[in-house]
Amino acid sequence: MDVLDERISADVHDIPFHFRAGVARHPRRALIRGPLGPLSFAELDGQSDALAGALTAAGLEAGDRVALYAPNGIEFIRGYLGILKAGGVVVPLNTLLNPRELAYILSDSGARLFLFHPALGASAQAAAAALEAPPRRLDLSALGGGREVPAVAVDPWRQPAAILYTSGTTGRPKGAVLTHANLVTNTRSVMAALELEPGRDNLLVVLPLFHAFAATVGLLTPLLHGLALTPVPRFEPRLVGEYIEAGGATVFLGVPSMYGLFLRLPPEGRAQWRPVRLCVSGGAALPEAVRQGFEEAFAVPILEGDGPTECGPVTCVNPPRGPRKGGSVGPPVPGVEMAIHDDAGRPLPVGEVGEVWVRGPSVMAGYWGLPEATAEAFAGDWFRTGDLGYRDDDGWFYLVDRKKDLVIVNGMNVYPRVIEEVLHRHPEIAEAAVVGEPHPRQGEVLVAHVVLRSPGGLDVKAVRAWCREHLGAHEVPRRVEFRGALPRNAAGKVLKRELRRVGEIERGVR
Repeated sequence: MDVLDERISADVHDIPFHFRAGVARHPRRALIRGPLGPLSFAELDGQSDALAGALTAAGLEAGDRVALYAPNGIEFIRGYLGILKAGGVVVPLNTLLNPRELAYILSDSGARLFLFHPALGASAQAAAAALEAPPRRLDLSALGGGREVPAVAVDPWRQPAAILYTSGTTGRPKGAVLTHANLVTNTRSVMAALELEPGRDNLLVVLPLFHAFAATVGLLTPLLHGLALTPVPRFEPRLVGEYIEAGGATVFLGVPSMYGLFLRLPPEGRAQWRPVRLCVSGGAALPEAVRQGFEEAFAVPILEGDGPTECGPVTCVNPPRGPRKGGSVGPPVPGVEMAIHDDAGRPLPVGEVGEVWVRGPSVMAGYWGLPEATAEAFAGDWFRTGDLGYRDDDGWFYLVDRKKDLVIVNGMNVYPRVIEEVLHRHPEIAEAAVVGEPHPRQGEVLVAHVVLRSPGGLDVKAVRAWCREHLGAHEVPRRVEFRGALPRNAAGKVLKRELRRVGEIERGVR
């Protein structure tokens, strides 16, 4: 471990401690910019103190879980920090979930309080009504001063700061428990890897703050390291440009689907991106065709990175000053180790595909209330990500697919991401996702779900011919389904389980 890596884990305190230290150094520096600002570090400190006092007056005790249900904006940021100052554990809620799904997370986390934005009041009430013993609901807009902020003794390496619920791709969502130290060290890794500059950089955050990528990189990194952020309440390509221009954002955080949509902006819309010097992409694989098209149109580099919620989440990213390698998610960030292992847990050499394992101070404490699932996810202090990938001679990592998305056709391993990359290169295809479907003779066959740039621009024969030209015979999709859009979660990741479910319904599987 080099000197920089050692600094990642050195002198770690709780999140409020590090925030207050920054406030003391630069109280009047703008923290929130753009149409929802301005708001200084000192102003947020005072507002979050008042909210923390109100939570204490409402009966919050150290270690209590508090559900936070709000769109991107000052209310979410004040609520997040106020909960931590009062000694609570933040349980961010996905604003796109239905009341039944919200009720499950409220119950599973044992939330004592339920903070909600007034615009989401009806959903909050419906979720609480579905529970026999609902948590006390508190309107974020009505919370003022209360008692003085309590002096809470926190062990940053043991005390949970947040419980982030995964998307539940294989069943019920699981709560990843991230301690104060997990999150503090990951923000330090982000600062070092992206070479962000306090007092200069301003991160535009349109990704939902309840998601791990946005929360750690877009919220906690500015809070703890003197950066600014420009929150955007909803994703609309033109609106993003307006907020960039108004706030002077220098760094954009996005997911691949967003970059594809920005390519449709007119020249005047692209001109609003002049302040941006750097883009970061995560949450899903970034097609090379999308990256190249965006960089040519906007003259701004996209640095692709990766990391699961359970790891803080950032584990690796391409460096800002190069080199950049097409298709790679880059080297590990400082403080994080990554390795490739086979199914038996044996380390694999350079170039061989296996499961990506991660360890370091940002890796979660475990899954909330699920000791068996936690034990299954770890091999010693290594977290088993479920991603399949390989590393090159320089220690850069490449992801080929999720382990559960691997398709076996006639006994041969097929990685859907490889096929998706080929489909994305076709000028008539806007988006594509490939899944496997059971077959009595071949084991599985490939099904491509395709979104065209213009209806009727291609037919099934043309798509399969394109694939035959660029892929092996076993990698050509057996079926092609044209869709108006691909199902995605709030973070922009394609929900392949929904595509598989469509196939099950078509085959009569209950």
